[in-house]
Amino acid sequence: MQEAPVLQMHGIRKAFPGVQALDGVDFEVRPGEVMALMGENGAGKSTLIKILSGAHSADEGQVFIKGQQVKISSPKEAQDLGVAVIYQELNLAESVSIAENIFVGREFRNRFGFIDNKTMNTRAREWLETLHIDLDPRLMVRKIGIARKQMVEIAKALSLDASIIVMDEPTSSLPTATSKPTELNEVEVLLEMIRKLRDGGKAVIYISHRMGEVFRISDRITVLRDGKLVGVRNTAETNPDEVVAMMVGRKLEDLYGHRSETPIGEKVLEVRGLNQAGRLYDINFDVRAGEILGLAGLIGAGRSETAMAVFGASKRDSGDILINNHPLAIKNPQSAIQAGIGYLPEDRKLQGLFLKMAIRLNISAADLSLVSSSGFLNANKERELSSLYVKQLNIRTPSIEQQARNLSGGNQQKVVIAKWLAVKPKVLILDEPTRGVDVGAKIEIYNLMHQMASQGMALVMISSELLELLGMSDRILVLREGRAMGELSRADATEEKIMTLATGVKTGS
Repeated sequence: MQEAPVLQMHGIRKAFPGVQALDGVDFEVRPGEVMALMGENGAGKSTLIKILSGAHSADEGQVFIKGQQVKISSPKEAQDLGVAVIYQELNLAESVSIAENIFVGREFRNRFGFIDNKTMNTRAREWLETLHIDLDPRLMVRKIGIARKQMVEIAKALSLDASIIVMDEPTSSLPTATSKPTELNEVEVLLEMIRKLRDGGKAVIYISHRMGEVFRISDRITVLRDGKLVGVRNTAETNPDEVVAMMVGRKLEDLYGHRSETPIGEKVLEVRGLNQAGRLYDINFDVRAGEILGLAGLIGAGRSETAMAVFGASKRDSGDILINNHPLAIKNPQSAIQAGIGYLPEDRKLQGLFLKMAIRLNISAADLSLVSSSGFLNANKERELSSLYVKQLNIRTPSIEQQARNLSGGNQQKVVIAKWLAVKPKVLILDEPTRGVDVGAKIEIYNLMHQMASQGMALVMISSELLELLGMSDRILVLREGRAMGELSRADATEEKIMTLATGVKTGS
């Protein structure tokens, strides 16, 4: 007999000016269950969680925790009711210890009223050991990696006696594989931690765009679309095709889109004998007009290092870079841009965008000469350029004056793409172009890539998602420990062949 739900939300409605964010949504999760909550950006996931966490109040609807109707008016009330939310942007103080983070606002004190660090460290260690985490609670949080910071957040949630733990995109900042096949990677460690929470009777609400993880870790899947409940499925009884169709109204087989029948042209970019001490060893490849070349490999294989060396963002020790058979003297990103090479970086927030600046300014940032007259910035040209690409790329924003930080992940990525389209590069390198964006935004980005290739641009795509590489690439170059291990054509490429080259271990027949 199934246990009664520890959380039930009935008929939840929430409107913001001009937007019905939630429209009569029902949602539940049971003790000892991982419930995946899925949907595109704008589907209502965040609003539902903010109502559960006390950050928003519902306009209509009822919330029951352990069978009792509750009204959650603040995060403190949610916490007192056993609800803990671990957000994508971790809520930890970097400059204080792990123990101080776990017990923030609830510090142990001695009989004189001073903070009792000894007791706090002892209790923090106990919570960490409960999760089988070998960490010194006295360590400053800034000294530990992202995966361990996630685990500190989990320990904090357990110390609050949380019965409902919400995890919002917990693996979005974690690498999906290590450089050594025998090494346990950070995503695996976190997923194992979630299994332990489930087996310990906790209810876990898991929000993620990574379909593979959802199917590995969840027991059931709830899908929202446009603020409405589309359906709930037992994970074992559904498949990614059905879930994608529920989320976006189209099948998984249509996810990667189709390119026009434009033939692949001559070599545009050629890299010969690229070396970088301790990182890259004699890398050779080329990419042709209208072609998408995929770069595959595990974390530490040298994919991003190769891209940055070609773009001039890091120094190469030797090697030749040619555009249209002409050798280039690329010493920095500016010389690469002038030669016709663009680079969409892996971390759009740190490297691709000026988050506090308007979309208008971000789109023109790669080449200010496009929006200048007689050496001075021309505001009209800037507005015309940005408005053109906002429309062409369907960037969802109320205004070109909107700050980039206020956009969804998918729309932020489209702003970075717009910046490069504006300078019309011959070669565009895209490093993890769909990381951290929802399925709908992925489809739009894939279609943009097809359009660019169809117009004769040469594309190099780095991705950690094998299905993405297989679905988008004309050829795939596989790197391992800074060396090119082999190249696969679209017709020959399989997940097993890629992983065999990437690891040096035969993974299948």
